Amino acid sequence: MLLPLKLRRRNMTGSHIIIPQPSLDKLQNLIRADIAKVDEVIIASIDSGVPLISQLARHIISAGGKRLRPALTLLAAKLLGYSGDRHVKLAACVEFIHTATLLHDDVVDESALRRGNATANEVWGNKASVLVGDFLFSRSFELMVADGSLEVLKILSSASAVIAQGEVMQLTTANNLATNISSYTEVITAKTAALFAAACEIGAVVAGQPERQEVLRKIGNDLGIAFQIMDDALDYFAEQSKLGKEIGDDFREGKITLPIILAFERSDDFEKDFWRRTLEEQNFAEGDFEQALQIIAKYDAIKDSVAIARDYSDSARMAILTFPDSQERAAMLEIVDFCIERGY
Repeated sequence: MLLPLKLRRRNMTGSHIIIPQPSLDKLQNLIRADIAKVDEVIIASIDSGVPLISQLARHIISAGGKRLRPALTLLAAKLLGYSGDRHVKLAACVEFIHTATLLHDDVVDESALRRGNATANEVWGNKASVLVGDFLFSRSFELMVADGSLEVLKILSSASAVIAQGEVMQLTTANNLATNISSYTEVITAKTAALFAAACEIGAVVAGQPERQEVLRKIGNDLGIAFQIMDDALDYFAEQSKLGKEIGDDFREGKITLPIILAFERSDDFEKDFWRRTLEEQNFAEGDFEQALQIIAKYDAIKDSVAIARDYSDSARMAILTFPDSQERAAMLEIVDFCIERGY
């Protein structure tokens, strides 16, 4: 599905502004055949003698999504001239890891919407969602072992462990306004950027170019950080119909993300009391989210969050430009643009 060229977003005054939306046409055209093969692997791998496993797994996998992580694996391998098919199953493996974390995240966050659809935990309950998430993790490890590369196994298994650590770290920062930018960056590097980095790095492994692993890992890491910062910022200015989840979820859950950190650091004593009441004490009143938006706007917390995300995306872009000009390089640059300019 092609992305819209333009997107309407709310500004902090409640009116709307038109934001150009980057296209992923180059990416979609370049990897369409490989993504179809990845889908075949995914469908074959989730078939189970237990109907609930297949139903629940299909629910979240078929719900849409940008498939950026498996796309990075496919692109990284192609960027280095790889022409085999190992990257297809490994891209499916990356998608399984990502999907498993989504299932677990939605349970932890008690989310009701994901990509505009009811979450699996909302439909089937928390127990089924957690167990099917475990099933998908297991399938991902089966695909890793079948690939036969200890290096691939090391990279992806390490990433899986780091992601879990990141989710636990996020729990410790929730409702804690003492969280600083350094701690926040550590959390999102673990819970999001680790899989972006691994997805890129294994492309160099399958292409037989270990000397390229470090630069591809850096590209994925910087891209993942930029992606998550934008994801956190979108919770305060995107339109719900585009974002696919309730706007303000992070605020109501007490998540301490970059816009909140910046706004809290710059707030006066009265405003700091507001943040403590809402985010730390979880004591909400009508109009609190609108007040949060006003304080965030007052201190340019969204603008400055986006600027920090852009610094990471620029770092990823510079690393990508060290590779020779090609369709694959252009598609990877397109992903960078999408991550920083996206509306959902």
